[in-house]
Amino acid sequence: MLAVLGLVLGLVLGFLIDPTLPSWIQPYLPIMVVASLDALLGALRAYMEGEFSDKAFIISFLWNIILASALVFIGDKLGVGAQMTTAVVIVLGIRIFSNGASMRRYVFERPRHD
Repeated sequence: MLAVLGLVLGLVLGFLIDPTLPSWIQPYLPIMVVASLDALLGALRAYMEGEFSDKAFIISFLWNIILASALVFIGDKLGVGAQMTTAVVIVLGIRIFSNGASMRRYVFERPRHD
């Protein structure tokens, strides 16, 4: 829950302060956001299933951002940045929808004890 509160606080501060990012990081920001959403939804799914670990969430969150950004950076250096960005978004998008489907199944298909 502390991570979610931190995320909300960060979003509010970001909108109020309106920070400017260095131009070199701007192409990687969308990838970082998608990677963050993947980690966040994975953590939410794990929490719903009773398997949440704060250490695993932090590691997953940081690792997703670093790995996705590194893949796009390498793609940029190889001249295939747009294709690598598309590939990363597709893979992370599949994971996001998979986590969403798991959460939906958990919420709507739980056995009811009447």
